[in-house]
Amino acid sequence: MVTAVVGHVGATRTKALSAPASRSLRFLPHSLIALDLAVIAAAGGSASYFQNGMPMFDPDASQNLASTGSGTLVALGWILVVALGGGYRRQVLGGGSDEYKRVLNATLAYTGLLALILFVTQADVSRAFFVLLFAVGLPGLLLARWGARNVLHRLRIRGHLAVPVLIAGSPAYVDDVHGVLNRTPWLGYRVIGAVTPPGDASHTVGGVPVVGSTEDVARAALASDARLILFAGGSSSSAQDLQEKLWQLEERGIDVVVAQSATGITISDRATLRPVGGLPLMHLGTPAWSQATKIGKRMFDVVGASVLLVLFSPLLAFIALRIKLHDGGPVLFNQSRVGRQGVPFRCAKFRTMVPNAEDLLAALKVASGYEGGLFKMEDDPRITKPGRWLRRFSLDELPQLWNVVRGDMSLVGPRPPLPNEVAQYDAAARRRLHVRPGMTGLWQVSGRSDLSWEHAIRLDLYYVDHWSMLQDLHILWRTLGVVVLGKGAY
Repeated sequence: MVTAVVGHVGATRTKALSAPASRSLRFLPHSLIALDLAVIAAAGGSASYFQNGMPMFDPDASQNLASTGSGTLVALGWILVVALGGGYRRQVLGGGSDEYKRVLNATLAYTGLLALILFVTQADVSRAFFVLLFAVGLPGLLLARWGARNVLHRLRIRGHLAVPVLIAGSPAYVDDVHGVLNRTPWLGYRVIGAVTPPGDASHTVGGVPVVGSTEDVARAALASDARLILFAGGSSSSAQDLQEKLWQLEERGIDVVVAQSATGITISDRATLRPVGGLPLMHLGTPAWSQATKIGKRMFDVVGASVLLVLFSPLLAFIALRIKLHDGGPVLFNQSRVGRQGVPFRCAKFRTMVPNAEDLLAALKVASGYEGGLFKMEDDPRITKPGRWLRRFSLDELPQLWNVVRGDMSLVGPRPPLPNEVAQYDAAARRRLHVRPGMTGLWQVSGRSDLSWEHAIRLDLYYVDHWSMLQDLHILWRTLGVVVLGKGAY
């Protein structure tokens, strides 16, 4: 029965929906290697120029790594260390901050290694050239990756370099994952079907065609020309069952992604697998959110917010004057929000609504069919004329820089929740309160008000469990683009 269903659907519906995965995908790592070599060569040439002033035209100029045969070895060694650090793995290319982190860590490690080699061998290399090489090369590599990622994202959004994906799991989990992938087309995952527990449904509620049963995922993948299987909740009856399915797919060269919902465990950078008596045990180190409360992040927040307050002071004065002249009401709107570990604080914003906005809230909730979570209306009648452009570009939140200086908030973190929202939190959602709320965060750069309540919570929990300083910098950079475009703000 399973064979007939999979064979029939795979040969008709799914084959029509999908095209074979682009062969160009396998050349992505090679393209990045060529790009990195070009950047390193340019860095070496720039360092040589600044040190000696065009040594290729000056026969009396001192020699350095760029102008000798050793330069090629240095460049290849740099590429090798990045490769060993996982900087060219297809799984990390094009999404998240992990790609940048691997390039950064590998370059720092190579800097120390090369310095040690030069010291031991007593090589005649200028210190100025050595410093300039990496001072130019590291930012160059990171900028090149950023540029390559933007090109890759644009190609994927236009339908190129996509990977045909099957989602395995219960229909509810399939639709949940499908919704996430639909909102992130730049990831390059094109869902061509679902593999669900045995049943008679031909589609999930969300419209994903069912192409097979979870009892034989490998057969469904081969029949539908899928290149990747994403396991979600309900895809396996036990850990052993999931492991056997993974083995079958590995033997057939089909890539596998396992969502957290399939295991019930949050797997992060702090997880280390150690085999004990043939049994792989997962050891979890210090949670990432505990590092997000350390002095380093706090110093970054205070310095960054203070500098921004000074730079934006003319803009702050203009906005305050514009609000006051519009209706004569108060300039600021102070609202009670819940901070780290559930401590309440007064969150400052420029007022964007009529003075009696809170009195009108109950009637609007009834009229809009509000059922809980974050209340947002795309055409909220309470918003004033100046308030609309303030909200569009998130300028109403600039006074929160003072909250950051005070220690109530951080530049980056989960959205500061209202007390009534916290009252609805389950045990998982309360993990958001382990860190200071932020002026910006993953949910702001991933859709803002366009996201559902559940998806916003999921993004905040991911941030809490996977915090890193590099990720904060990445979010701040993405925030600039989101604010300028005004996407998802109302």
